[in-house]
Amino acid sequence: MNDQAQRLREKVNKEAAPVFEKDRRTKVITVTSGKGGVGKSNFSLNFALGLIEQGQKVVIIDLDVGFANIDLLMGVSTQKNILDMIDKGSTIWDIIEKGPKGLEFIAGGSGFSQIFELDDGKLNYFFEQLAQLNGYADTIILDTGAGISNGTLRFIMAADEVLLITTPEPTSIMDAYSVVKMAHNKKTDIRFHVVVNKAATPKEGRQTGEKLALVAKQFLKLEVAVLGYVPEDGHVTKAVKKQDPFYLSYPNSKAADSIRNLVDLFVSNGEVNRKESGMKAFIAQLRTFWK
Repeated sequence: MNDQAQRLREKVNKEAAPVFEKDRRTKVITVTSGKGGVGKSNFSLNFALGLIEQGQKVVIIDLDVGFANIDLLMGVSTQKNILDMIDKGSTIWDIIEKGPKGLEFIAGGSGFSQIFELDDGKLNYFFEQLAQLNGYADTIILDTGAGISNGTLRFIMAADEVLLITTPEPTSIMDAYSVVKMAHNKKTDIRFHVVVNKAATPKEGRQTGEKLALVAKQFLKLEVAVLGYVPEDGHVTKAVKKQDPFYLSYPNSKAADSIRNLVDLFVSNGEVNRKESGMKAFIAQLRTFWK
């Protein structure tokens, strides 16, 4: 019976899947933060649009348990989400939604926390569907929840790269360090890139990132890269109220300029220096960490 169900799933996937180059290297990026309110999801969205402007195909997966809001930031009404895929047997292609400028995303949905309590059958189906995205996009961005829950930790450890968002507030910096410490204690080769959001001045942005990197080096013997900062900018708040990404509504704003700089630095950073990377490696590691 299980074999029959497996064959049926494979048949449905084959019929529904778009045609694309399977040998494309898909980079998986986890975006996370130590606490809420630092602008993590808004950063994920606008960073994705910056990557698209450079010619990349990008998919965002909203994994923010309890506070999934990527769709709201774009003013898009979603029809399906990850829970539909898991509970109703939809395929990954059924739940991919369209955003602006060719951006594609997968909504999390309310009650998404149950994903961490799936039985083996549903968990395997979840992994199988994620694996379908291998080669579909250049970059897949996982927008996780704030803090260091066991669920978020799994996505941090499995990703090729991690963008850690903080603000200059001391509590935000310490919470961000806690994320680095807990993840590093479980897996030592995680590639963290710090982004300081809502910096009042360039100096504050630089010093905040350097402070976090220094603490990680001093106490964990870990080199944490500082990607850069996004300045405090009233255009960001205006765009959120309009439910329109500031990268599109205010392309000449300081915040949008900073996103372009961050994207340039991130892309020029080159390939992931790991033996195994990409979507296949991500799924393999995720299976391991889920046990």
